[in-house]
Amino acid sequence: MIKEIAIRKSTRKYNDTPVDDAKIMQLLESARLAPSGSNTQPWNFIIVKSEGAKEKLAKADGNQVWMQSAPVFIVCVADIRCRIQNKTELSLDEESSLPELKQIIRDTAIAIEHILLEAEHIGLSSCWTPWFVQNDIRPILGIPKDKYVVGIITIGYANGNAKSPPRRSLESMIRYETW
Repeated sequence: MIKEIAIRKSTRKYNDTPVDDAKIMQLLESARLAPSGSNTQPWNFIIVKSEGAKEKLAKADGNQVWMQSAPVFIVCVADIRCRIQNKTELSLDEESSLPELKQIIRDTAIAIEHILLEAEHIGLSSCWTPWFVQNDIRPILGIPKDKYVVGIITIGYANGNAKSPPRRSLESMIRYETW
């Protein structure tokens, strides 16, 4: 898998080749298998293919028009109810201070990374976009206010061959025992 990790990049130009539903399910299966704290599995995924919804999501996500060239969006939603199960009314946003919110974001981020790497592995391109606020993105897809959208992943086939960005050397980021 180190090959896929090394060559994976965020793609922002897609061709119009449709993505087979079986490949989308394979991506989601890779996410389903991700680890999570106390095996809570807080992730949920909304598959979006309609042009109207993609346009609204791209606009809410920093007006990133390039996103609309991707044939599929996977909206990744974390559900805090796996950790807070009482009937208390919750409304999550970027200012929420609940420690459980941090936990479900971390866990869902692992599932998202599984999708990104599996996409590379099966010949798809992807980009994880998080340039939105909850109150703008949730109404587009009817997401309840006690759920937290962690990211939107664009999925498709790259239009062109962008190079992977340079990375820091391993030696520059390792410390032993203390900082």
